[in-house]
Amino acid sequence: MTDLKFGAVLWSQATDWSGFLSAAQRADDLGFDSIWTWDHLYAIFGEPHQPIVEGYTALAGLALGTTRADIGLLVGANTFRNPALVAKSVITIDHMSGGRVVLGLGGAWFELEHTAFGIDFGSGFGQRLDWLDEATAAIRDLLDGRSVTSGDDATYEFRDLVLTPGPSQDHLPIMIGGSGEKKTLRTVARFADQWNAFGTPETLAHKDGVLRAHCADVGRDESEIERTVGAKIVIRDSEEQAKRALEDLMEHNQTPMTNIADDHTFWIGTAEQIAEKMVGYRQVGFHTFLVEMPAPYDQETMEALIEQVKPAVAAS
Repeated sequence: MTDLKFGAVLWSQATDWSGFLSAAQRADDLGFDSIWTWDHLYAIFGEPHQPIVEGYTALAGLALGTTRADIGLLVGANTFRNPALVAKSVITIDHMSGGRVVLGLGGAWFELEHTAFGIDFGSGFGQRLDWLDEATAAIRDLLDGRSVTSGDDATYEFRDLVLTPGPSQDHLPIMIGGSGEKKTLRTVARFADQWNAFGTPETLAHKDGVLRAHCADVGRDESEIERTVGAKIVIRDSEEQAKRALEDLMEHNQTPMTNIADDHTFWIGTAEQIAEKMVGYRQVGFHTFLVEMPAPYDQETMEALIEQVKPAVAAS
């Protein structure tokens, strides 16, 4: 999977529905290959008690409010919902969208929202990843039309479960987010059609090697898995202008710049600088770029990504 693709990941915090939907429709019109949003119940940047839209209801809105891009959650928190209900919900949204849904899943990490909402956070990240692996196995079977009955020692208690109707897609893809080498990447190897990760090209080249080893171990063709990299990008005519634009976005999201000073997933600069950076990721096998967009959503960056950056990266 070497086709160059761009996705827009709209932050779901510090926005209202009208602004969120308008940004998604602009991304759809511009030609982004996919549109995503978070699955969080509290804001994860800055003050947690900011306005935030819920993931699956937002995804249903995108299904009806957009026309061509794939849509999904980056990524759905497995802890929030029964996995069979997740499969049922995403099938419904898939039909609403005309077959454009990707089912995003991850182990979940933000303890505050779990505590506030009374959601079981488990004993630690290891247990949540075990839950994720079990849930993803069941979801894959359900999406593919198979009956699911849980084993005696399973976390979930499914009994002769079948979902009707099935997806409108012949194969509804699953996206797994995360890079844990022992558990997450093994779940990616077993079930994922897409994998999302963050890090430098060197870091992701190493993680990709671990994923390839897991694929060999479970008998999976690693070329079936689309590698995607996440970044938060602001583009202007100069790096200084891009920095000022990022400061404005972070102020709107009640996030001091000191909070993100060491976050290397923020990429700022000119279109040429961003394109050069992306080429380095393509060289290690990551050809899909999922670009996070904080509210109130940066139209100038959206346009520059599609009209300037994407052609430059493709040409190189």
